[in-house]
Amino acid sequence: MPQLSFHSPIGEITISEEDCFLVSIDWGWGQDQQETRLLIEARDQLIEYFDGARKTFDLPLHLAGTPFQKTVWNAMQSIPYGQVLTYGQVAKKIGSAPRAVGMACGANPIPVIVPCHRIVAASSLGGYSGDGGVVTKQRLLDFEGWGGHT
Repeated sequence: MPQLSFHSPIGEITISEEDCFLVSIDWGWGQDQQETRLLIEARDQLIEYFDGARKTFDLPLHLAGTPFQKTVWNAMQSIPYGQVLTYGQVAKKIGSAPRAVGMACGANPIPVIVPCHRIVAASSLGGYSGDGGVVTKQRLLDFEGWGGHT
């Protein structure tokens, strides 16, 4: 599986491709570096996002997960740049429970591009499974200029 790693403001990131689809973003440096057209485009779009020049991503994604997880991930992608919804708001929107939404957030294979950081708890940021935890979540929201209220 082709992978490309780069340094970002939230640490080292490795993006992975399979069958011409982006399939994962992981923290840390991947072992098998290979520059493909898609991975270079994904890296460039992420760099533009971190530089404040990009608010949406235009990449072919393959999100491997359960039907429920995919429903949550689709809901995440509808949250506009710089805005948040609570776990409860997303749960209500899709007819589920907040805890289940949180579990799906934690299983998101393509964080940042599929913006799980835009889902927060009613009275706090909630959790974040990426490297750095809630500090990374706050940094991503800061990049987007989120004002700290839902």
